Amino acid sequence: MADLELNHPRPDIAVLTLNRPEKLNALSYELVENLHSTLDQINRDNDCRVVVLTGAGRGFCSGLDLTDPNPNKAGEGIEFPRSGMRWQELIADLTTRIQRLRQPVIAAVNGAAYGGGLGIAAACDIRIAAESARFCTQFIKLGLGGCDIGVSYTLPRIIGAGPAFDLILTARAIDAQEALRIGLVSRLSTDGSVLHDALGIAGTLCGYGKFGVESTKQVLWANLEAPSLDAALQVENRSQILASTSGEMRDASEAFRRRPRS
Repeated sequence: MADLELNHPRPDIAVLTLNRPEKLNALSYELVENLHSTLDQINRDNDCRVVVLTGAGRGFCSGLDLTDPNPNKAGEGIEFPRSGMRWQELIADLTTRIQRLRQPVIAAVNGAAYGGGLGIAAACDIRIAAESARFCTQFIKLGLGGCDIGVSYTLPRIIGAGPAFDLILTARAIDAQEALRIGLVSRLSTDGSVLHDALGIAGTLCGYGKFGVESTKQVLWANLEAPSLDAALQVENRSQILASTSGEMRDASEAFRRRPRS
């Protein structure tokens, strides 16, 4: 699986690297299929607790590989509406697959995140960026609609409707500093350090309770759609009661009591 690398710097952390550096890690049909199967594999891995997603070389992901926009399986002619929709859904479903992954996913954006690359980064739970990273929705520049791979859902929730409309309609590129200012990313790293810093965040998450971290991700995504504060509280309450039965709360409380007092 040369176009996608899966490494475990430690058993509880997976590093998933898009590995088409000569194409700025553009999404080919094979890469998309490999991402789906590898994410399924990670989801079944009970030892893995956090995923870091990054790109090889100078880019994070430059979007769809336009040198082969219609792979054979997408079909053509009279078959295209049906088979083309299946190809479109295969790409778009990467966002739901990342969101539904049990483990939190940290996007370590090491370079350009354009089009589908921005869509994938926006589906992650935490985004940090190298100082040289750039972001662009790009879709509307290609003669398509500006809404693709989930950005019409994720971006307004991450940065607010106004900035999201701006980025999607104008398809203007923004640098890492602006991405930080508008909340698209939560931290900046020096060039060459973004993966290291993402692994540091992953290590922090691995220090918390297993069920607590997984349920926190689930509750956060679920409550983006909560119709009221009361509904959100009910989801939180059920999650907290389940977490309290895991034994991890008892262990954490005992560890806290053993801490030396200053």
